[in-house]
Amino acid sequence: MCGRFTISVEPGELAEVLGVESIPDVRKRYNVAPSQTVLAARVNDAGKREAVVLRWGLVPWWAKDLKIGYSLINARSETLAHKPSFREAFKKRRCVIPADGFFEWKAVGKVKHPHWFHRKDRKAFLFAGLWERWQPETGDPIESCSIVTTEANEVVQPYHDRMPVILTGLTADRWLKAGAISPEAAAELLKPAPKSFLIENEVSTIVNTPKTDAPECIAAVAAS
Repeated sequence: MCGRFTISVEPGELAEVLGVESIPDVRKRYNVAPSQTVLAARVNDAGKREAVVLRWGLVPWWAKDLKIGYSLINARSETLAHKPSFREAFKKRRCVIPADGFFEWKAVGKVKHPHWFHRKDRKAFLFAGLWERWQPETGDPIESCSIVTTEANEVVQPYHDRMPVILTGLTADRWLKAGAISPEAAAELLKPAPKSFLIENEVSTIVNTPKTDAPECIAAVAAS
């Protein structure tokens, strides 16, 4: 699962990791939560990669209202090709979402202590994602996204049995390639990150409140 993440690198690094020439004006984020807007990259109709801003929580084109997005923040890699909420986006509307870390929690007594998973060098990486365009009865279309998850690797496993699918340059290119991608090909891409890719440290419980979005969210604290 991925229910919160961070993206606190400089704009130049964001553009580089997304493989685009420019990005929208976005601020550093230390506690991104569902229903908020996130930066992503996708391939446009001209076959060129573009950076866009999407609402986190996928709303299928056939949805009756926006609320369904709250239950579709993540998409299990094993069922993308079959689940009605994701199968069309899996075929036609794939994206990548930049991050430099994500949170998982471990309960100690009645308190849930957050842990931040990130690269040792603090550099950004890419989540595999899906996006959709939904047209409400009135107003402008809403574009939204979901983060693809897979089974947890050895670093994340003590805290959760799922983790986001993390893509690198070549795997991101294959994921974004226009046209359908077979379940077999997807399975090769949507694997857990190597154990050496991530480290973790416990952070303050201020992360538990989605409204808190400050550098203190990723400051290490003594283990509980």
